[in-house]
Amino acid sequence: MNRLEGRRALVTGAARGIGRGIVERFAAEGARIVGADIDGTALDATVTEVAAEAGVEVHAVVADMGDPADVASLAARAGELLGGLDIVVNNAGIQREAPTDTMTLEQWQAVVDVDLRAYFLLVQATLPLLDASPHARVVNISSRAHLGLAGQVNYSAAKAGVLGLTRALSLELGSRGITVNAVAPGMIDTDLVRNNPRAGEMIAAAVASTPVGHVGTPADIAAAVAFLASDDAAFVSGEVLHVTGGRY
Repeated sequence: MNRLEGRRALVTGAARGIGRGIVERFAAEGARIVGADIDGTALDATVTEVAAEAGVEVHAVVADMGDPADVASLAARAGELLGGLDIVVNNAGIQREAPTDTMTLEQWQAVVDVDLRAYFLLVQATLPLLDASPHARVVNISSRAHLGLAGQVNYSAAKAGVLGLTRALSLELGSRGITVNAVAPGMIDTDLVRNNPRAGEMIAAAVASTPVGHVGTPADIAAAVAFLASDDAAFVSGEVLHVTGGRY
């Protein structure tokens, strides 16, 4: 399938996990891509490998999504590298777990800044580029955590905020030809999960409560994002696509 042939896409958090999966799927469908991440070494490896395998144009831009100046410069750089933008995927995210009674303001703010504020800022900064596109799409990565996770009030609040942001943007930008949707992953097998000190416990609990009986992969999320970024979803906006294996 080449539903994204020639489309110009910006994907944040692109170095590994879900972000890398999205870059791989977009490249396979013919998109030209700018991948952004704070980890320049891992990002360069991803971009080099995906470009070689898919034979498409893939660029790397190192950016800290918690820094508003970096977000603004990323938007400008992506537009320069690709000659415009058709697709923006807000995927970058961090976690800072702690019980509510010991969570610090720094832990709260770091997560909200990267997982929510940056999403708004990147859409705001790329609007002039999206306005010029006949196929403008924004896809925001939320999480099943929007339903609430103990020990992650910061992450849950940010991911719930992403859903409100998505719906409000869809109402505001629809008349400008821009669709805005969200994907809410369940437990996905990524480095972020496996590096958690409670990884074994978390994965076992997720498998036990997931009707399909296993956790998901980055490719599962990438398939949903590719659909929402394509013309197949031209009449879909303001929606939240849960990719959770039936776990709610």
